[in-house]
Amino acid sequence: MGKRAALHNLGCKVNAYETEAMRQLLEKAGYEIVPFAPGADVYVINTCSVTNIADRKSRQMLHKARKMNPDAIVVAAGCYVQTAEQPVEEDGMADLVLGNNCKKDLIEALRMFEAAREGNGISAADESGTKDGRVVEKIDINHNHEYENLSITRTEEHTRAYIKVQDGCNQFCTYCIIPYARGRVRSRRPEDVLREVEVLAENGCREVVLTGIHLSSYGSDFEPSSAGHGSCDGAAGTSLLTLIRAVHEVPGIARIRLGSLEPGIVTEEFALALRALPKLCPHFHLSLQSGSTSVLKRMNRRYTAEQFADKCEILRKVFDRPAITTDVIVGFPQETQEEFDTTVQFLEKLHLYETHIFKYSRRQGTRAAAMPGQITETEKGVRSDILIELGERNRSRFEDECAGKMAEVLFEEKEEIGGAEYFLGYTKEYIRAAVPAKEDFSNQVLAGQLGKQIAPHIYLLTQ
Repeated sequence: MGKRAALHNLGCKVNAYETEAMRQLLEKAGYEIVPFAPGADVYVINTCSVTNIADRKSRQMLHKARKMNPDAIVVAAGCYVQTAEQPVEEDGMADLVLGNNCKKDLIEALRMFEAAREGNGISAADESGTKDGRVVEKIDINHNHEYENLSITRTEEHTRAYIKVQDGCNQFCTYCIIPYARGRVRSRRPEDVLREVEVLAENGCREVVLTGIHLSSYGSDFEPSSAGHGSCDGAAGTSLLTLIRAVHEVPGIARIRLGSLEPGIVTEEFALALRALPKLCPHFHLSLQSGSTSVLKRMNRRYTAEQFADKCEILRKVFDRPAITTDVIVGFPQETQEEFDTTVQFLEKLHLYETHIFKYSRRQGTRAAAMPGQITETEKGVRSDILIELGERNRSRFEDECAGKMAEVLFEEKEEIGGAEYFLGYTKEYIRAAVPAKEDFSNQVLAGQLGKQIAPHIYLLTQ
């Protein structure tokens, strides 16, 4: 019987992409992928460290894996591994420790550990990277300029694939540990991105989502070139826009979505260039964090609330009813009632499609953690509830405006609603839509009119 491996992902879409890449590395090496449950020979946990809570969940999952099979090899990978004050290997949670930029080495690390455990002449003194029988691969991520070139050939979602094109961040927001966990900006070479997209398209994928830790900075680390912004020939001179244009030319891809963007990248020129690409979905996630400029300044965000609003207006001027979504942190240190009220009023006027609300989580190692004026958890909860309710109203308002309009829907899966079977998918604006399951519509694009709601936030597509 072959060896069985189970994987568990914590954290963001970039982590999810890397977990899928490790899954496919294991499959290629002959492992059978099984559920994250008792019985696996190898457990891989791709950890997160964005908050102290994420750290705790990462530790819990490592301990859970150890308990499910004490004889299994437990692999700890990712951001928590990179930033933990107490090295993960010291408390016995993991046999293999793979920091960021080392996940590509998973199979070789497993080979090293198994050889050492089986007594094949490899010991801690014999081969670098081992420690007391464990394999530890961590680099100084803050001084590494290499992009870790993981890739995938398919996705479990079949229809949509997240493509990691960039890693690292140079922003150093006062609440964020990620620059220390992920290092500085590193961009993936465009030819590697295009090769992966082409393979995914050949395997039936119709939609790709370009994502990264700080997507807007894609290409900023490449050497300048006379090729300028109109070329995607090699890395030099490549920007996010030229990468999008190149992906747009891949046969078989019907849609392109973008991950989170910094407001600063949105100019009228940028928006007009995107509008000229029919495959580009008018669905934009602009990171806000607060509607109060004074709070934004304490966060070290590099724009004002007014500038953010201007960027939304550019998108609305260029696109017809673009879906604009955002993130907001409530209860940031020293956030006064007046500053919070300013955020509420700002979001009421802006009428965004979706607003993802996060209660500020104190993260040791960040400047915000040491700030005076920490807000109580009770007050954070009150403020969060207010914005969640407001966000729900704004979402319903946007969807109501789109109802009755023509839309194209890429269908993904079958689901039962009210006792009847439907195929469900998303419009370009990421509104969920359904058609009766009279035939198999999976991975097909259908055009029609968005009609009545048949379930919360699900609209019937009529043809």
